[in-house]
Amino acid sequence: MPDRRAYIVLGVLALVVGSVLAATISQPGYTDAYYYFNAGQRVVQGEGLTDPYLWVYINAPDSLPGPSHTYWMPLESLVAAGSMWVFGATFAAAQVPSVLCYAGLVLVAVWVGGHLGRSRRHAWTAGLLVLFSGFFTPFWTTTDTFALYALVGALALVGIGRGSETGGWRWYALGGAMSGLAHLARADGVLLLVVLILAALWPWTAHSRKQRITGLAAGVLAYLLVMSPWFVRNMHEISTPLPTGGVQAMWLRGYDELVSYPPGASADDFFAWGLDNIVRSRWEALTTNLGTFIAVETWVILGPCVLIGLWIRRRDSFLRGVMLYALGLHLAMTFVFAYPGYRGGLFHSSAALLPFWAGAGLIGLDEIIAGMAKRRRWPKAQAQRVFTVALVVLAVLLSGVLSARRLSEWNDNGVFYRTLADDLPPDAVVMVNDPPALYYHTGLSSVVVPYADPGVVPEIADRFGVTHLVLDVNRPEPFTGLFLGQETRPFLRFLRQYDRGTADRSDDIRVFEIVTVEDGE
Repeated sequence: MPDRRAYIVLGVLALVVGSVLAATISQPGYTDAYYYFNAGQRVVQGEGLTDPYLWVYINAPDSLPGPSHTYWMPLESLVAAGSMWVFGATFAAAQVPSVLCYAGLVLVAVWVGGHLGRSRRHAWTAGLLVLFSGFFTPFWTTTDTFALYALVGALALVGIGRGSETGGWRWYALGGAMSGLAHLARADGVLLLVVLILAALWPWTAHSRKQRITGLAAGVLAYLLVMSPWFVRNMHEISTPLPTGGVQAMWLRGYDELVSYPPGASADDFFAWGLDNIVRSRWEALTTNLGTFIAVETWVILGPCVLIGLWIRRRDSFLRGVMLYALGLHLAMTFVFAYPGYRGGLFHSSAALLPFWAGAGLIGLDEIIAGMAKRRRWPKAQAQRVFTVALVVLAVLLSGVLSARRLSEWNDNGVFYRTLADDLPPDAVVMVNDPPALYYHTGLSSVVVPYADPGVVPEIADRFGVTHLVLDVNRPEPFTGLFLGQETRPFLRFLRQYDRGTADRSDDIRVFEIVTVEDGE
């Protein structure tokens, strides 16, 4: 089991590494992180939980600004706001909770590794693997939900696991409270509550019926205590405890349909798409998510070891909730919410599994090495230590390479927005591919370019006061003709084209002014 030194050393190391990672990120870097930061900053600036832009048309207000977090959940913005209240309304201040959550996740991994492996080596190695977590590493310290959800989700699974082991209602209460926080961080965090209910009512245990019912009640009550304020807020703002638009994502026929106008995907349209397309889309999600499990969740090479470790411990009641969550998450993100799932949903929500994948993977690795040592007459203990060290070294190298590549992309993506703002009127409202990024860099309000015929632009412009249209390489397919200059519309006046400095003109950016038809003529 881990000693105090493991917690102190790895905890301090996690704070140092997290601080260095945070310092190398100069801005949120991508849509999700921009969104959560902007919302938190507006709270600190006295604007409340509001958005001055629309990044989806689902649950859209009548005008801008409108209520925030009517699609995504609010916890990341709230903890960022709390940090900014203390340290100032800056991105660096907003990163502080992410650094702390990252360090907390490493400590959870130390405990999980020791609990599963029952050795100091497993505890130290699990902590190091989460500290150097490959594809996840650069994401831990920006203003996205990765570190926050990973920590509260992992703690929820620890509470559920210990409740399954001991039957103690206090552990289920911890699991329920953390499930509430996980749901408050991500919509799919509600899956943890489902896992808690299943684990508490699991009939094949030595726990009495009274223990199981008490544990269930404690867990559900703790969840409701955490979530109730958000339910009340939503009833006031959108007349429903939770936004309903996210459920429609199961009917998407492509990721771009997330920004359809009018919004909404229907079962009728989905099934009319045809069986061939439905099967193809699920196969695409299955193969992509399998790659996510192998490369992203399990450090490229540890996937088979994780599966072996889980099989060895398949009757371990502590891992019951972990296996239920992992199975439910991967099935939902593959066959139900296929497009949001393989485009980032699984990546985000599987972060909570990392401590358990590290612990189970080390058990599986030890089993494989024990078999090889027996056949090749290796000293088993020495071989296990050597392969463990090699695994950690690989994790460090993988994390370094991926972080350098990702951070370079994030830190350089705001130049165009500032140039655009200099060329537009100060009161412009823009239709653009990434409204949260535009607002962060310029303060301009905006709406997202819709996945619809360009003919809807005047309607949207009239509703939200949009004055300009910006098209880039990531435009929705119906706007391709406008982007390439192959078609015109009477309500659009071409203003200018920005050269991105490459020979390929298809990566340029085109800007239009939205005018009345009479003016356009």
